[in-house]
Amino acid sequence: MAYARGLLKPPVRRERVLPALAAAAFAAFCALAFVVAMVLAPPVITERLPKETLANDASPVDPAKPL
Repeated sequence: MAYARGLLKPPVRRERVLPALAAAAFAAFCALAFVVAMVLAPPVITERLPKETLANDASPVDPAKPL
């Protein structure tokens, strides 16, 4: 009788770990690929920056003086 009751019970569903593990591995791979791309990418600015800028000519701001 116990055997028949065992057959009538719904099967126990086990959680699958493989999809979650695959998603975590894919996210780690993408993060590492992004890091490598950022390190190996050439710099955005390829020209030298000018030594004289408008900021050099400006006077310091006095917080007590109103604009």
